[in-house]
Amino acid sequence: MTEDWRHGGFGLYLHWPFCAAKCPYCDFNSHVATAIDQKRWLSAYLSELDRYAAETEGRILNTVFFGGGTPSLMDPVIVAAIIERIRRNWQTSNDFEITLEANPTSVESGRFRAFSEAGVNRVSMGMQALNDEDLRRLGRMHSVAEGQKAFDIARKQFDRVSFDLIYARQHQTIEDWKAELDEALKMAVDHLSLYQLTIEPGTVFGARHDAGKLRGIPEDDISAEMYFATQEICEKHGLPAYEISNHARPGAESRHNLIYWRYGDYIGIGPGAHGRLTESGVRHATDTLKQPGAWLAQVEKTGAGENERAALPREEQAIEYLLFALRLSEGLEMERFNTISRSPLDEATMRHLEDIGMVERENGFLRATDQGRPVLNAIIRDLIP
Repeated sequence: MTEDWRHGGFGLYLHWPFCAAKCPYCDFNSHVATAIDQKRWLSAYLSELDRYAAETEGRILNTVFFGGGTPSLMDPVIVAAIIERIRRNWQTSNDFEITLEANPTSVESGRFRAFSEAGVNRVSMGMQALNDEDLRRLGRMHSVAEGQKAFDIARKQFDRVSFDLIYARQHQTIEDWKAELDEALKMAVDHLSLYQLTIEPGTVFGARHDAGKLRGIPEDDISAEMYFATQEICEKHGLPAYEISNHARPGAESRHNLIYWRYGDYIGIGPGAHGRLTESGVRHATDTLKQPGAWLAQVEKTGAGENERAALPREEQAIEYLLFALRLSEGLEMERFNTISRSPLDEATMRHLEDIGMVERENGFLRATDQGRPVLNAIIRDLIP
């Protein structure tokens, strides 16, 4: 149990909380600001990196992920300074992955070469749709043509490029989605993230939906049909799902996200960032203040950006591992679950779920079947001890 995190690896997430505009479907911790003192933010990030490096001395860092918000709005000089400090503070793995999330506008794509020179070797682009009308509805600031041009620029600058699409959008039919997915797969290099539109409370879409003004959202059976079509089409094109919403050619999976899903350790730096960090054999949950100004002021005043660090009981760790690992096509390692929880999953429940075709067991792993994945939340509810 002491070194359980090694099963998943060790990563670092850095949150840039600013966007040029807030998308109506987004419930991430993102904010629009007219002026940002990037040098001040750099000082805070570097301070946090040094603090965590002292706590994790001797560890090998596998991945870094610049998320947001829109980190491609950061000055490349700032990104370069952060990466330089990371490499100074930690020994890194031979296949060290540094991902930066980007929007495909001309302003941001113009920085791609500088980001590559700074050390970024993977870009994840928020394309979201290949239809101009739907991009407008989603509040995106790029056109399809601009997005495709940005993608072509990214392919020339980075070894690995992924992009996101949202499906089950307003007024979208299954035929529309199949055609769009075929187009996306012609563009894709080795990785796609494909998410069903979710109406989240507290968003503009959430408020419209509650008021009965968000029209044209596909019915659940149509959304399910889109999901199954996505799995079939991507598999046929050599990008099978390795996680519920993520598809990749073998070997091209997001190594950083695999750390989450395999329940490794990761540092979370920045407003609203969460982390999991093992100290003296005990895994802790960390979180931070969500408001950018409050987080920045706290780092400058106290020298630490954490809001709370709490030891996780074994039962909670077991549930987290169950929640994350069953999202993966490889599934959950049952012996590891038993070690974390000190009690195995209920045999009768697993056998029942096998009998109805929802899960399967092989080589010590429990995983959801193709039929089980769309109802994964229900499976997990049954399995939670």
